[in-house]
Parts: sequence; C-alpha cells; structure tokens
Amino acid sequence: MNELVPDFSKGENGLLPAIVQDHITGSVLMLGYFNEEALKQTLDAQKVTFYSRSKNRLWTKGEESGNFLHLKSIKLDCDRDTFLVKVSPEGPTCHNGTGNCWGEENNEQFGFLNVLGNIISERKKNPSKSSYTSSLFDLGINKIA
Repeated sequence: MNELVPDFSKGENGLLPAIVQDHITGSVLMLGYFNEEALKQTLDAQKVTFYSRSKNRLWTKGEESGNFLHLKSIKLDCDRDTFLVKVSPEGPTCHNGTGNCWGEENNEQFGFLNVLGNIISERKKNPSKSSYTSSLFDLGINKIA
C-alpha cells in the first residue's frame, strides 16, 4: 500500500469520504467515512472499518452480517481528502442484500467480451436463419471450435 498522509482537517468533523471498490470487478460498492481511528483500525485488522455517522461510533462493515470487506489497498486522491479503498467483499455489500448500495449485483464486466458473450447467448436461445452464429450452433461443437 502507498504511504497514507490524509488531511483530516479538510473533512467535516474530521471525516473523509472513502469510496469502496471491488478489487477484481472494479465495481463501486459503497461510500463510507474514515476518521483517523477508523483508518488505523482498517489498516491493523485488514477489514474495513468506518466511522458511522448514524451510530456515532466506529463500525466494521460485516460486524453483524458477516459480510466483511477485506482490505486489498488504500489510495488517497491528489488533494489527500478522499480515499479509494479496494476490497475483496465477503458476501453482498449492501444491508439490503445487493452487491452494492445502488441495488446492483457485483459481477465481473469484461467490456467488449461481455457484450459479445451476451450476443452469442442470445443467438443460441433465439436462433435466426440469417445469423452465422446460430448456424454454427446447428452444425455442432466442431464447427464452433
């Protein structure tokens, strides 16, 4: 991990935002807040701990649900007032049971390969006589290969 020298004086009540991202999928999972103590506990335990504004205390993500966020890396932005926290999530991140706090699942996305895979799946489920890909499915695995 890079050397962390955050400027907590820039945050309201000493709290700085922490954007949490899955280290494999790149999906943004949630936003939390660090104070100095939460950052220290996160680094020591290697499980993400925030300062909860609603609970008014330190809160380790997963302390009740078991859905911990295992720390992979932490970076600061150029102004030293926002964290990017990369994690390996253990289960869903959101308390509502979804992969992130925007109601989305945390799935790997491979850009063009993901789009291509979806097209191929669609051609197999709904074949078309005018589709070359559909014709390959009709001819079998040797032609597909």
